[in-house]
Amino acid sequence: MPRSQVRMCPARRALRAGLAALAAAAATAALGGCSSGPAGPAVSPPPSRPPAASASSAPSGSATRSVVLDERARGTSVRVATGTLVVVRLHSAYWSTPAGSDPRVLAPAGGGTTAAATCPPGRGCGISSARFTALRPGTAQVTATRDSCGEARRCPPGQGRYDVTVTVTR
Repeated sequence: MPRSQVRMCPARRALRAGLAALAAAAATAALGGCSSGPAGPAVSPPPSRPPAASASSAPSGSATRSVVLDERARGTSVRVATGTLVVVRLHSAYWSTPAGSDPRVLAPAGGGTTAAATCPPGRGCGISSARFTALRPGTAQVTATRDSCGEARRCPPGQGRYDVTVTVTR
């Protein structure tokens, strides 16, 4: 049977596609060099990435709602109802763990920094995250800071601080 007619098993096809995507990402990162943007992968996120503040409702049997915030929410204000889980995910291990300004409004519910298993030096690969539960009506700031925006590279003005205002309503 000619090679063009040979059927490839699904696992091998997925592996080959994954390796091709990895090679493309590595080439993009190598060509990307230094940038004035936030530290992290040099590969642009896919267009299907969730919005900066996305709300999702749990199944009808549960009253838990959640809002996920990332770098694109920096400098914005978000309104959530009491009982909402607010998740902050910053895509660089250089960020401090996001902290809330008023635990009576936004109660900390966990978080920390997770470094990627394989990461070139100076890239800060990983995620700094925090979870908060909206306890009662009020306003609280969620902030995080970083000094480095790459290997031995100080953050330019406006790149070293993350802050979002969260207003909790009934």
